[in-house]
Amino acid sequence: GLWGRWGAVGQLGGPMGGWGVVWGYLGGLWALGALPPPARQFVEEGVRLCRPRALHLCDGSPAEGAALLSQLQAEGVLHPLPKYDNCWLARTDPRDVARVESRTVLVTERERDAIPPKPPGGGPQQLGNWMSPPAFEQAVQERFPGCMEGRTMYILPFSMGPVGSPLAKVGLQLTDSPALAPPQKKKTLPHPFLTLFFFFFSPLFPEPLVSQWPCDPARTLVAHLPDQRRIGWLAEHMLILGVTDPAGRKRYVAAAFPSACGKTNLAMMTPALPGWRVHCVGDDIAWMKFDAEGRLRAINPESGFFGVAPGTSMRTNPNAMLTIQSNTIFTNVGQTSDGGVYWEGIDQPLNPGTALTSWLGQPWTPGDPQPCAHPNSRFCAPANQCPIMDPAWEDPEGVPIDAIIFGGRRPEGVPLVYEAFNWRHGVFVGSAMRSEATAAAEHTGRRLMHDPFAMRPFFGYNAGQYLAHWLAVGEREGARLPRIFHVNWFLRDGAGRFVWPGFGHNARVLAWICSRVAGEDNARTTPVGLVPREDALDLGGLPGVSYADLFPVSRPFWEKEARELRRYYEENFGEDLPEEVMGELRALEERVKKM
Repeated sequence: GLWGRWGAVGQLGGPMGGWGVVWGYLGGLWALGALPPPARQFVEEGVRLCRPRALHLCDGSPAEGAALLSQLQAEGVLHPLPKYDNCWLARTDPRDVARVESRTVLVTERERDAIPPKPPGGGPQQLGNWMSPPAFEQAVQERFPGCMEGRTMYILPFSMGPVGSPLAKVGLQLTDSPALAPPQKKKTLPHPFLTLFFFFFSPLFPEPLVSQWPCDPARTLVAHLPDQRRIGWLAEHMLILGVTDPAGRKRYVAAAFPSACGKTNLAMMTPALPGWRVHCVGDDIAWMKFDAEGRLRAINPESGFFGVAPGTSMRTNPNAMLTIQSNTIFTNVGQTSDGGVYWEGIDQPLNPGTALTSWLGQPWTPGDPQPCAHPNSRFCAPANQCPIMDPAWEDPEGVPIDAIIFGGRRPEGVPLVYEAFNWRHGVFVGSAMRSEATAAAEHTGRRLMHDPFAMRPFFGYNAGQYLAHWLAVGEREGARLPRIFHVNWFLRDGAGRFVWPGFGHNARVLAWICSRVAGEDNARTTPVGLVPREDALDLGGLPGVSYADLFPVSRPFWEKEARELRRYYEENFGEDLPEEVMGELRALEERVKKM
């Protein structure tokens, strides 16, 4: 049977259905004979390495989910939230609250296949960390042998992408933490085996657990093995949405923003423009491939949302708030004494006498110097609970992409929206992305960070080769290429106030983007790209919003920006930067000189 994109035991093991089976060591290995050979081999290798006491093959059934949640509650890992339907709170170790780019490595025979070469005298490489196969094997041997002794190994089958889709990929996850099973069920989809993704979570615990959260931050290692995964697609850190105009014309858009820069809010937007509608396909990841007709089609490989909680409210994202009222796991948010959740910006009044507990498990009151919720606190909820999921969000063929948007947090100098001159210029625009650091990264403060394509934490191979791959896509014969745009919702005035209202009003920008896709001649040329003519962007009903403030293109700013880009390219890409991208930078410098 199939149980929502997760745990297809009936497909994998025939008679081994039910709510999950726990076997002893030898019995478990015998029962694995019913698995397809690649899956069985992977599990057997994991068992030999980690030496668990027992095996549990997860099937994703409601009974299994209830049993695991009950176990996690008894262990103090999850806490029920009775104010909602089947919602839970997890508090992590304070050292385990964001992705760790510094401990994420690319494992290849040649360093050049993982990261561009560092120039003489250059600073630390910002586009990934390389590890040789022997060093990786040593790291494995230092961490995994016998690491599950006395514990149960949970075997989690999952499908990333709609079941039956030619774009979907299937995998197995091996873990000794039952805490990973319920969120996995909310985030992934079941399917017969096509291929395998490998992921172990098997910490050794040299110190007492904090909040009963299993982690060993000092020994954390995230490894990518790119030589095993070359398939020629675009696998991107992008939302996917459908936008429909008042006449019923629908376009699909993919957008890449760094984490905590508004992907979920845009993907679930309630448009402020009358007659416009937005439907969500996904808020975080897009897998894209050209079809036989030359259209770029995309799927969302996840079946759930893992959204940033702070700032989410009925005002900023009502659809997200409606999505998380049931079957949701919250991580590192505050807790109310009446069984609810709390975070900065939730904009919900507390009942009289309600006490608050912070994400650290301590009493908290408004005005305390530390936030009640961690800035990177999250909610994990099933996508099918979102009231505006697109009817085609699980279409096996994917949805056709008409436009691609890049964006980030730029407080000054970068216009609200501009269109790339062509595909090659669009690749340059994506490579030049910079954004204020957010809580989703291990970096702190508001310093501007380079984040090409919003992929800096996720590059799975040499970033120069990544840009070359995007350029090659533009040369594909018969390709119907999407138009490429850049947006910046975060411009501020001299007093530090945002000059654009954002949220539902971002539909005004989507409306202009759709008009450009339709071929309307309503843009003017600037040195950085094509921006809307003053009469082309609907600013009606927005008192105090100035067109001039939204589209600053000044020579001093862009001269400085071009110098910084040149430095960044030279120090981080070196000779692996495609000549086409450097040519676009030189063209920008020449256009700016003529301002």
